[in-house]
Amino acid sequence: MDLLPGLPNDIALECLIRLPLHQFSKAASVCNNWKREIKHPVFRQRRKDSGLTRPVFALAQAVVTTIRKPHGVTSLSSTQFYRLSLYDPERGCWYDLPPIPELVDGLPMFCRVVGVGSELVVIGGCDPVNWRVMDSVFIYNFVSGSWRCGADMPGEQRLFFGCASDSERFVVVAGGHNDEKNALRSVLLYDVAKDDWVTLPEMAMERDECKYAFHRGKFHVIGGYPTHAQGQFQRSAEVYDSATRQWRLEEDFLSDDTCPQTCVEGDDGRLYMWRDGDVVVKCDAMWKQVARLPAEVSNVAYLTVWQGKLLAVGSAAFDELYSGYELDLTSDSKEKKWRKLDTPDEYCGHVQSVCCLEM
Repeated sequence: MDLLPGLPNDIALECLIRLPLHQFSKAASVCNNWKREIKHPVFRQRRKDSGLTRPVFALAQAVVTTIRKPHGVTSLSSTQFYRLSLYDPERGCWYDLPPIPELVDGLPMFCRVVGVGSELVVIGGCDPVNWRVMDSVFIYNFVSGSWRCGADMPGEQRLFFGCASDSERFVVVAGGHNDEKNALRSVLLYDVAKDDWVTLPEMAMERDECKYAFHRGKFHVIGGYPTHAQGQFQRSAEVYDSATRQWRLEEDFLSDDTCPQTCVEGDDGRLYMWRDGDVVVKCDAMWKQVARLPAEVSNVAYLTVWQGKLLAVGSAAFDELYSGYELDLTSDSKEKKWRKLDTPDEYCGHVQSVCCLEM
């Protein structure tokens, strides 16, 4: 059956791959042929090869409430209720994802969000009501517009772990600490397509509050700290070689003993992070300054580079609302200026976890 009556299927497919992200689920519901094409992994790859994919950012973000004060004065404040919000930089718009049906009290506190293909994966965290550590996995499919439950994360309780994806199929969870606050060396791999967990070889070091990044085709566990030195972040990183199933320790991967949570790979294949008010990039063994962050982003939740632009999300202080800022790195101007994103009040809440999906 033709995808579009009167057109060859290859031409019809060229039309389908140009659909914007927010129309995927509607288009997939038109007919079985469209649904089959849009759900197939080749569809996303064809969009990517044609230069049609665009980044979208998913944020585990606090709901904002309005506080009314005497004399008609009002202010905004983050609540303890978290939900998933999406920012589409191409359209400059923000919107909510449907809530996870099983989580009536909102997202787990300190959960991790990662993008895998056309899906968003939410892993672990704490129950926002009783603070019970959760091992749950929830997966949102942008094509069907629906949630499903994944296999629970196996092993002992794990919190503040590093988590990253290869963006295509696998998610790796590493380190963190157990219910006795002991830092962990253990590592797990989750195959989203098979809904199956596999235990990987342990790292050389315990790493609580480490950062995980998929960089240059390999998983990197960056920084963190062992049980005996809580809060004393390490400079080292460990790199996993899937061919040998071994970890390689890299001393002095970071330039100083700092929390690595903002470290992320940009779409140019380089690692970026926030350090003492600066955005820095790793060039071989050295970290070099890219830009000075605006004063309004002294507390950084997330930053990345995409399509020649630097995106930073943060606040002026821990208890203040969050804003997004963008810097054009391709500009010839000697003094590059940050542009504040137009963010509606309801999307200025505290941010716990962020990931970027190429859709």
